Amino acid sequence: MKIEKSILMIILIVCSVFAGCTGTTDETTDTTDTTVTDGSDTTDTTNTTDTVTELPQLKIAYSVQDDYENIDENPQRLADYLGTKLNMDVSLYPIDSDGAALEALRFGNAHLAFLDGGSAWVGWQQYDLEVMAADEKSDGRTHYSAHAWVKADSEMAAAHLDDDPITDPFSLLEGKTSCHTGWLKSAGMLMPMGYLIGHGYANVVGDANDIETLRNTVLNYFNDDASIPESGTPYYGYGGALKCLSDGTGDVAFAKDSTVTSYCDNEDSTENEDWCLAIDQYVALPEFGKSPSHPVMYNPQFMDEELVNKVTTALVEMKNEADGEAILSDVLSTTAIVETDTETHLGSYSAVLSSIPGISAYYNDKYTINDLMTPTIDNVRIAYEVKDDYENPDENPQILADYLAEKLGVDVTLYPVTSEGAMIEALRFGNADIGFMDGGAAWIGWKYYGLATMAADQKSDGRTHYEAHAWVKADSEMAAAHLDDDPTTDPFALLEGKTSCHTGWLKSAGMLLPMGYLIGNGYAPVIGDANDIESLRNTILNYFSDDASIPESGTPYYGYGGALKCLSDGTGDVAFAKDSTVASYCDNEDSTENEDWCLEMDQYIPLPAFGKAPSHPVMYNPETLDLQTRTAILNALLSMNNEMYVENYTVMGNSYTGCYDISVHEVDSESPKNTCGDEILLNVLNTPGIVLATSQQHLGSYSDLISNIPGISTYFENKYEIISS
Repeated sequence: MKIEKSILMIILIVCSVFAGCTGTTDETTDTTDTTVTDGSDTTDTTNTTDTVTELPQLKIAYSVQDDYENIDENPQRLADYLGTKLNMDVSLYPIDSDGAALEALRFGNAHLAFLDGGSAWVGWQQYDLEVMAADEKSDGRTHYSAHAWVKADSEMAAAHLDDDPITDPFSLLEGKTSCHTGWLKSAGMLMPMGYLIGHGYANVVGDANDIETLRNTVLNYFNDDASIPESGTPYYGYGGALKCLSDGTGDVAFAKDSTVTSYCDNEDSTENEDWCLAIDQYVALPEFGKSPSHPVMYNPQFMDEELVNKVTTALVEMKNEADGEAILSDVLSTTAIVETDTETHLGSYSAVLSSIPGISAYYNDKYTINDLMTPTIDNVRIAYEVKDDYENPDENPQILADYLAEKLGVDVTLYPVTSEGAMIEALRFGNADIGFMDGGAAWIGWKYYGLATMAADQKSDGRTHYEAHAWVKADSEMAAAHLDDDPTTDPFALLEGKTSCHTGWLKSAGMLLPMGYLIGNGYAPVIGDANDIESLRNTILNYFSDDASIPESGTPYYGYGGALKCLSDGTGDVAFAKDSTVASYCDNEDSTENEDWCLEMDQYIPLPAFGKAPSHPVMYNPETLDLQTRTAILNALLSMNNEMYVENYTVMGNSYTGCYDISVHEVDSESPKNTCGDEILLNVLNTPGIVLATSQQHLGSYSDLISNIPGISTYFENKYEIISS
């Protein structure tokens, strides 16, 4: 049965205590460093240490035509211009609507987009998108103001102009005949009605989640003769609303600040409309708010502050160059772009818009945004390493498939694979739609086969990565160089000739990440054939010493604990491990759980992190999986985070057992425990949660280091047996 929200609001408060109880894996049980599974295209036999550096990418979501009659209007000109100015690989990400642009920014498929005010507001309010800049209108502003225009002899004008704070012109609008520019127009309806509703002048009449309620609200607050014209009728648009006021049909016209001047106060009086009154017969009441020009939006999850500043500067400076000025005019239909921020540009607009009944649902429909959108395909296929039998049935991935099928409303099946390489091939050739990979396989899929990251699982501490460090003793010269605040002393340079303690051969934090850093930053020259992974062993022995510890499984110095023991007992001078290693082995709350060989905690010093080793990402092929389907899959995956299983939980004398969905405050007491979201995450995917991620965000740091390893492509060519065509 479903327990109603009115009872379960209490559960939400108390059950939040349980939220941190999932996935509390004791890190001390993790004694081995994960073997990396990175690689490259099997056709690539070039020297990986002498590759051409790829320019960083920047993608602009833009509505692109198949052909341009006027080639000057082609937005590729903008991409090429910014590419030159930023020294980046700037490309267009084709979209067919503002809604698609929002989704592109939301999920990191594009970095920036030029949106209208309404879609920008939705992006800000629903998806935390931000404004970096905005285009100028013809008068040099980045907005226009919305006003109520009344006649000079009206009681509203008198109340506005009498300097008496007691008289309120807006309250006097009630019962009058209003002239709007059209249904759901910005200055002509949304902004004035949002202001009147938000400030308590007008009450919402009808369903607060239905945009049609606004019509009832208008007619109720004004009167049944309110003019809400359709396109093509005499009172439609700015001119129509002003005509409605001027000819006596209405008592108030809702329009923008420049409307009266545009129609009735031209330098050439013959251009004025016949119905115009003398200009002093029009009085504007105080503005309702500012309607924004087109902002340049971005997602701060996928653009850091430095890049935002670079892009903003390039856009703003376009007006100072002939090429830039031409692109502004021909492509963007503006004279300039100015720097601004979200609150400055959208704040006034948001304050009134948010009061409109049903506005969010309306915009979601208008921009084809749907958090519960369904896939466009009949069967979603998950590439998964499936066992013949499961001793613990709760670990069977079919439970995950069934969960997603229920959420998506389509079939979800498992596509069995026997290796990470087979999983890459399944996504590459369209035999599967998503796959849960380790970081190395995901890197190969991303860099060599065009796969992309949709999401990533969390580690026990909630992060989607761990950091790789060199751990040294506090009395070492490396520690001194790190802690002396002297930029001329370099702790990494001092590692040369020391005895290194690695977690094992080709381990991630214990070998590949630190060696990728040392090689890539010029500390350690590659010794041997750059296409042979064994050259890495020679490089280690040459840069450190012949006594470097590269242990095999089962030997005393193997794994994270082994590497730290190697440092602690004096065998080595530096241990390569992850950020949590020392605390896991030597700083437990129960000191009896610490290893016998541990030194005091203050005797261990981590040098600056080499980089981040990623958690398991959810990968897909953007060439075969469309935006709507992958958005639906992502939402379904993320929904598991909202479910937690409670047993015999008592509230107000009633006991509840079942799957509690914190997003809707309901308990499903009928479904089996192992079908609840948190149970699937823990038992099937071995994680406390899944979060949104992109390839660059999740794999970028790892990629920068792993690509420096000699012979890595040849090694993975053999490991994954990926076919080249």
